[in-house]
Formats: sequence, structure tokens, C-alpha cells
Amino acid sequence: MQRFLPSVSRPSRLHPYVRKVSARGLATYSKSTPLFGVDYSKQLRNLNALRHGSKRPLTLTEKLLYSHLILNDDWSWELERIERGRTILQLKPDRVACHDATATMALLQFISADLPRVAVPTTVHSDHLIISEKGAEEDMKRAITDHAEVYDFLSSASRKYGIGFWKPGSGIIHTVIFENYATPGGLIIGTDSHTPNAGGMGMLGIGVGGSDAVDAMSGQAWELSAPNVVGVRLTGRMSGWTSTKDIICRLAGILSVSAGKGRVIEFFGPGTETLGATAMATICNMSAEIGSTSCIFPYSGAMARYLDATQRTHVVELAHGVKEALLQADEGSDQYYDQIIEIDLSTLQPHVNGPYTPDLAHPISELKGAVAQSDWPVNLSHAMVGSCTNSSYEDLDKTRQLVAQARDAGLMRFKTPFLVSPGSEQIRATAEADGILNELREAGAVVLSSSCGPCVGSWDRKDINVRAKEKNSVISSFNRNFVGRHDSNPATHSFVTSPELVTAFAYAGRLDFNPVTDPIPLEGGEQLFFQPPVGQELPMDFHAGSDTFQKAPANASSLPVVVDPQSDRLQLLTPFPAWQRTACTNMELLIKVKGKCTTDHISPAGPWYKYRAHLDNISNNMLTTATNSFLPDDPQMLGHARNPLTSEVHVVPEVARHLQAHGVRWCIVGDWNYGEGSSREHAALEPRHLGGVAVIARSFARIHETNLKKHGMLPLTFENPADYDKIQEGDKITLLGVEDGEFHPEQPVIIQVSPRQGPVWQAQLNHSYHAGQIHWLRAGSALNHIKNTMVAREKTI
Repeated sequence: MQRFLPSVSRPSRLHPYVRKVSARGLATYSKSTPLFGVDYSKQLRNLNALRHGSKRPLTLTEKLLYSHLILNDDWSWELERIERGRTILQLKPDRVACHDATATMALLQFISADLPRVAVPTTVHSDHLIISEKGAEEDMKRAITDHAEVYDFLSSASRKYGIGFWKPGSGIIHTVIFENYATPGGLIIGTDSHTPNAGGMGMLGIGVGGSDAVDAMSGQAWELSAPNVVGVRLTGRMSGWTSTKDIICRLAGILSVSAGKGRVIEFFGPGTETLGATAMATICNMSAEIGSTSCIFPYSGAMARYLDATQRTHVVELAHGVKEALLQADEGSDQYYDQIIEIDLSTLQPHVNGPYTPDLAHPISELKGAVAQSDWPVNLSHAMVGSCTNSSYEDLDKTRQLVAQARDAGLMRFKTPFLVSPGSEQIRATAEADGILNELREAGAVVLSSSCGPCVGSWDRKDINVRAKEKNSVISSFNRNFVGRHDSNPATHSFVTSPELVTAFAYAGRLDFNPVTDPIPLEGGEQLFFQPPVGQELPMDFHAGSDTFQKAPANASSLPVVVDPQSDRLQLLTPFPAWQRTACTNMELLIKVKGKCTTDHISPAGPWYKYRAHLDNISNNMLTTATNSFLPDDPQMLGHARNPLTSEVHVVPEVARHLQAHGVRWCIVGDWNYGEGSSREHAALEPRHLGGVAVIARSFARIHETNLKKHGMLPLTFENPADYDKIQEGDKITLLGVEDGEFHPEQPVIIQVSPRQGPVWQAQLNHSYHAGQIHWLRAGSALNHIKNTMVAREKTI
């Protein structure tokens, strides 16, 4: 085991609350749906059956995953036979959640499966499509008009198939889940990579692609390779400017964006008891940035306080009864962590991470030096507080405290344009009632809608020339800062940090500022030294705000779901064709991607969100921000490729369509951790739709690799990563050992490369298919296989 000794700190000041939130039509308890889908009795029975008398202590991750195993005649499990990294777990999640930008495609897939109703509690959340520009009221009006067709589709499909629908303005998916559904000990999967946010409530949350979600929604087993477990031991107590955001920023710096693949980050130790529930959610949320499967905290008093404050006292009562058996790791289980990292909260510094990657970690004491040694723009063009990572009441109140300090010192306005997004309608209403948002507005802040906004690229930015790729720097409390992430501008240098540091930077206006040591100059030669804000874990009273939830009727099978055939926003799916022999013979190489290639590079967001439910239209963005190894290193060449048939250079999707029109099959070669970032399955659907057959990379991110498999693409990795360097422009690629009778689990594939000049050469490729997944490849997709299986069963009845 490796041990690292970094840091983190400060006790959150508990604020007594007088009464709980008023009902919003959802956060209520029903015995017919125990704990919002969670069933403690069943979980404990599963664990007892799994142990088979074993006395080995279990980690918290193992308890939560293994208690959701499907136990029946087809699957029986024994603890000692589960091998991390190899055993494929067959699981039944308690809940499924989708946001509007992924729900459209997930629902289209569900519709094509011809099922009457979801088999697992499911919700859809309208948070990604709202474009931020002028402020909450005007932006919401624009969204309702611009996306009316999509919202109507999501609303009607949700009604028909028994799905809860959170309307625009409800809030960000993970915040709404945390307020209404997150239950200690549960398992939720969501079509967003930041679903681990639920770990702040002791619920295991895992991000998946839409096809995985459809599996669970249809009652099928959901598969997951048994993960390794990284234990992070927290000691000490935070103080000063340090916040929980710095824990995950520090951890990202330790582990990098890919070291979490196939691993769950499990926090333990006395430091966990010093953190508030939403603060722990911040850490779990951003754990997606290290590629981890999930992130989890043990049940604590802070979770109980939050549950009580959000009208879920019944959950607290039941959770206390299973705390030791289910909601905490067994004593001695730390011996079974695959790695242990130690973080001393008392010595952890505030961090600022970036640009262009969330694992480029800078302790605040080192940031000024890093800025001086780089060509990053020093002046900040925007400061932003919000996102699903940091938009809680506590986050907004910390921001307000610094605004009040500046105002009292005579500094009335931010120096840098300041945007703020409440995490939910409930948080907005509470912050409004407590005067927080008004104080921020008076200081010059633009209060955006309770939605994702710039964090996911839904930002109609006018202060810089985005088209001309104007160089600038922004700082935010967001979780992700990839190239072009916020505004589609590859020259925007994005840095992520805590809300309080973002606010301090907004007054300084410069990236080389250190609020711990540096003052803000005032008129008359005076100076303002900001004092760190004090965390207020909970408000005096949560205000519910507007009721934005659409409950699914008990029986709505007769209701229509209408999709206009002429729509450019919605398109019913046509099943992909089944595997064709020789599909991998003499493939053309569409593009050799160099360097970081996230799902944002493969399928950019921003203005493309409007086409998320129209596969053909959104495919026009495929790889349009990726770097092609064969073209000049010029921003204008991003997303371009040379057509192997004409030698002309065009944007990648145009080349792909030309090859497809001429019956030419093609493949992609990728670099390390190909497809990291969000869970968007469009990054897998688009190459499949445009005639792609395989993606060969040095390594893959977990969700993207699964998405490729689910949609009939063939993801393969170089046995020798150096073979990537041997691939040249114009190479024709043949894969040997992929046909029926040849392709088997743990059996390598051979790549045969035929260069334009020089001898043919071969190398070994690996894959991660298990026997059941090979059926997906042969059927053309996982959904095709499910439908074929259902049809076969019906014929035998």
C-alpha cells in the first residue's frame, strides 16, 4: 500500500434550524416505496448470504455494492470468490437518474425496447439545456421557448413510462437528488459522471451511459466490474481558507485524471466527522475528475442533520438502526484497501487547479510562481460560483460573507464579472429569503438560473471573441476545466477552486493573487485583507420555493409520446446493424488523436446540446475539438482530418460521412485515457452512426469504454503503448481474431498495419469483453441483444 501525507481543514459552524422544509410533492415517505427505493432488510439479507460464514471485515464500498447483488437461481455469490478488477457484478440499483441532455437519448432507447413502464424508480432532471447569458428570469424564458419541443418530449415520455420529471428551474440533477432521494446505504446510477455526488449522503452513486441506465430501467441486471478500493484517511480539522474543495483538488493532484479508473474512493478516519453533508458531496462529486468509479463517506451526524432538515427524519431513524452493519466499514477493513492515502486536514492548503485539466494542482502558496512561469493570461475575465459541485447554501453564504467584508471596507463592486448559480430551487428560494442573493446582486453579480450553465458549456458568452479564440482566464468553483469546456473557446484558461477563493479572486481581478497573504488595495492607500468565511452547514430554515416536480401517474400507458418526423431536435432511433464479417479488414484510419481527448473533445457540448436527441444532427460535432497527430499544431486545425480517398482536409465528421457514403469502414486511434470526462454516450453513438468500427487507444476511461461496447463499437488497447507512435497517416488497419469463433474473453487481438510505404507490421491488442458482452458486439448493440433475447423468450412461452 502507498501512503501519502498531504492535508485539509476547518470545522463547519453548525447553525440551529427552527423548522423543516415545506412539502414539495416528493420528499415524503411511503411504506410501499421504502426509503425512496432503498430496502435495508433486503441488503442485510444479501450480505449475510454472501458471507457464507466468512469473518473477513468488509469495506463500506463492498457492503454497499455487494448488498445490491442480484441473488437468484442464475447468480449465486460468495465473498471469497469475488475478485476485484475481474469479477463482473450483477447489480440492481435502487434508483436511476438522467438529466435532460442525456435523458432524451436514454428515453429514445427505452421506447425502442417496447417496454410499458420503468422497473426501477427513475427521474429526469431539466438542468443542462438552459443557456446562461442575461440572468435567471430572461434565461429561463429563452429556455422554455428554445427547448419547448424537448421539454414536451421529456414530460410526455416521463408520464407514459412512470418516470418523475423535474421541470426547468428545479435545479441541478445532483443537488435535487441530494435534497430528495439520497439515502444512506443506497445505490443510484445516473447518466452523468458526477453521480458520485450522492456519496456525501453515504449513498453509492455511479455515473453510466444511457444504455446502462436503460438496462436498469428495464429491470435487467446492471453490470459492473468489482472495483478496487482506495482508502483516504482524514485526520485533523480544517481551518482558515481551506475547504473541502481542497481535499479533492489535492487528491486529483496525487492521483491524476486516470488513476481512479476501476476504483472507488472511500474516505475514513476521524476527519470525516468534521465535515458537513454538502461539503462531503463536493468531494464525492469531483471524484469523477480522477476517473474513479465512485466515492463514498461513512454515515455521520452531519448526514442525519441534513436529512432531518430536508424532511426525511424517517430515513434518519432507520439509518441509525443499520449504521454499524451497513453504513460504516467494518473494523479492520482498512487492511483490505488496495491503497491508502492520508490527508491531514490541519495542514492542507487551499488549492487552485488548472488550466485545461483538473489534476494540475497548485497549493495557493505556489500559484503565484506557477503563473509567473507560464503564459496564462493573468487578468481574470470571469469569476463563477455554482455547478453541482459548489452551489449549496453554505457555499453561497461563504460568498456573501466576503462580499459583506468588501462592502464594509468601501469596496462596493467586484472587479471581475461575477456569475452565481444556486444549486436548486430550494437553495435559490432560501438564499433569496435570507438576503444572500440580493447582497451578491448589489456587488455586481449576475444571478443565473438554478441549472448547470457555464460549467457544462451552456453559456452564451459575449465579453470575449469566442470565434476568434481570444485568449483569457476564468476562475470558478466548477469541477471540470477541459479545453473549451465552458464556452467552446480552446483559448479559455479555466481554473477551479473553492467558492470563497473564487470570490476573493473576483475582487483582485488577477490570477497571481493570494488571499491568504495579499491585500486588496483601496482608495486612499488603505488595504483590505479578507478574513476567511465561516461555514454555516445549514440555514435557519429551508424554503421550498416553487413546486417544479411532475409526478408520474399510476397508469399512463395510453398516453402518446409524439416525435415529429421533420424535427431537427428529435429523431427516433433505428437499430444499428448486426456485426458483419470482414468489417475490420483494411479499415481506413479516420484520425489519430494526440493527447487529451475527453468526451467534450469527441462530442462537444454548448450549442450542440440542442441536438442531443437527434443522432444524425449531433454527429456533425464528432471530434471537432480533438487534436489530429497528422496535422499542424494549430488551433484552426482542431477537429480536422485528411480524407484518405481525396487527400483533402475537412472537419472530421465530413470526412467520416464521405467514407461512409462510399462504403468505406474506418477506425480511430486514440491516446491515453481516451474518452475521459462526462458520461455522454453520444461520444460512442456518433462514430458508430457514421460508419466507425473500432477505436484503438493506449487506454480508455471506464464509462466511455463501456459506452463503445454497448453501441457495437470495438474498443481495443495497445499491449505495448509505444505501438501508438508507429501508426502513420494513410495506414490501412486490419484486426485479426475478431470474428465468430476467434474472439474470446482475455484473448488478444492482432492489429495488422499496412503502411503506404514500408513493410506490413503486426502488434498485439487487448480488450476487456467478457462472454456476455460479446453478444452485444455480434448483435450490433446491447439494446439489440436485449430485444433479441426478449423475442426468443416470448417464442418459447
